[in-house]
Amino acid sequence: MAEAGIAAPGLWAVVAAVSVVVIDALVRWAHGWAREASLGAGRRARLPPGDMGWPVVGTMWSFIWAFKSGNPDSFIGSFVRRCVLRAHEITLLIRGRGHYIITLAGDARHTYRFGRTGVYRAFMFSSPTILVTTPDACKRVAMDDDGFTVGWPKATVALLGAKSFLTLPYEEHRRLRKLTAAPINGFDALTTYLGFIDRTVVSALRRWSEAGEIEFLTELRRMTFEIIVQIFLTAADSATMRALESSYTDFNYGIRAMAINLPGFAFHKAFKARKKLVSVLQGVLNERRAAKRLPGSSMDMMDRLIEAEDEHGRRLGDEEIIDILIMYLNAGHESSGHISMWATLFLQETPEIFAKAKVIDETLRFVNISFISFREATKDVFVNGYLIPKGWKVQLWYRSVHVDPEVYPDPKNFNPSRWKGRLPRTGEFLPFGLGTRLCPGNDLAKLEISVFLHHFLLGYKLTRTNQNCRIRYLPHPRPVDNCLAKITAVSIE
Repeated sequence: MAEAGIAAPGLWAVVAAVSVVVIDALVRWAHGWAREASLGAGRRARLPPGDMGWPVVGTMWSFIWAFKSGNPDSFIGSFVRRCVLRAHEITLLIRGRGHYIITLAGDARHTYRFGRTGVYRAFMFSSPTILVTTPDACKRVAMDDDGFTVGWPKATVALLGAKSFLTLPYEEHRRLRKLTAAPINGFDALTTYLGFIDRTVVSALRRWSEAGEIEFLTELRRMTFEIIVQIFLTAADSATMRALESSYTDFNYGIRAMAINLPGFAFHKAFKARKKLVSVLQGVLNERRAAKRLPGSSMDMMDRLIEAEDEHGRRLGDEEIIDILIMYLNAGHESSGHISMWATLFLQETPEIFAKAKVIDETLRFVNISFISFREATKDVFVNGYLIPKGWKVQLWYRSVHVDPEVYPDPKNFNPSRWKGRLPRTGEFLPFGLGTRLCPGNDLAKLEISVFLHHFLLGYKLTRTNQNCRIRYLPHPRPVDNCLAKITAVSIE
């Protein structure tokens, strides 16, 4: 009797564990079936393997947990590889559409997932979604403007604006990109900006070295923001600069959040920040339109957008100009500031590679500031032999490409020498995207980073306060203390 009394709780624990597994599998199956039923049996059978998760939340909790737990690659890894979890001594087999198998045997539960197919189905940001994770598959999607259009989440569209580059149809995107490319990335423009960037970097470094302990990342972001505002709004006064800068941090945290406009959620705070940004930019725009630029005077990006005309004489409205500026101002300082910080840390911690080339490219690969891009299928498309149905969202996981050991051996090792004599194939190096949606400010960003590293590494050193500070991966990888440190000037022998 005693033995039976002891065994009973253990038996009930096993029953409870099995029940949880069965219920979870059934709910996931039912949710997947509900989302896919309209495709019909033939098209459903051609879908890639994957997991739609639970209703409403889908696979978002797994995504958020992976990034907040400090192991962001575990999200895509959970689709590719086998996981091992502890379990009771029992054997159970559940099959779902031929690719979902769970076995509980001995003292471990082995979840055999889907292998390296390069495409997986999921439910992300409230939409059925195909995750694309390998170089060739990313290239296939990113280069196909006929089969795919942009498909960013609702939060991103609401914050960056319906008239920003991210949401424009192909022809309109191409027209505005052509209009803005030369003033940002053109050789003449970069040459013009170089002097201002150089002076700004030198001044900032001198100021930081005299300030004691600083948040290195915060100061870098402030410096790169000053540079990008100078390029886009040359005559912006200090009050306008402060007003724009104070709103951008809150704004940026909501870019990849779920579109929940309630107090306490990142999107709610970010949406309030957008309203402030729009108000400030509208004020500057009103002043520019009223003043009317004199012929022959210098032009910044706002002036160019005000005067831009298409072949029919149509000019941009205020909403279009403001959305384009918000997008550029946000992208133009976030990536440069974060990459400059990480490149500085990596190089200082590995002095043996100070002089090696391709430091910036290796940092862009390693850190993955823009780790994901979004598309939407405009028609049924097959990638790697699997169907991407018309209307489904597509996520291009650039991060997965950059940390794939089959593409970059020992990918978690910061090693600029891997680039010596290497020319990556199309789709293997994606820090700024690919195809017609390639980031229009990529050359400007590299120029800023190069100038900063030149001055910092030759004349300064950094001493971190918290050497082993935890990393936060959303919205961009950064130390949680924003790299608290002291900057010290050093003599050059």
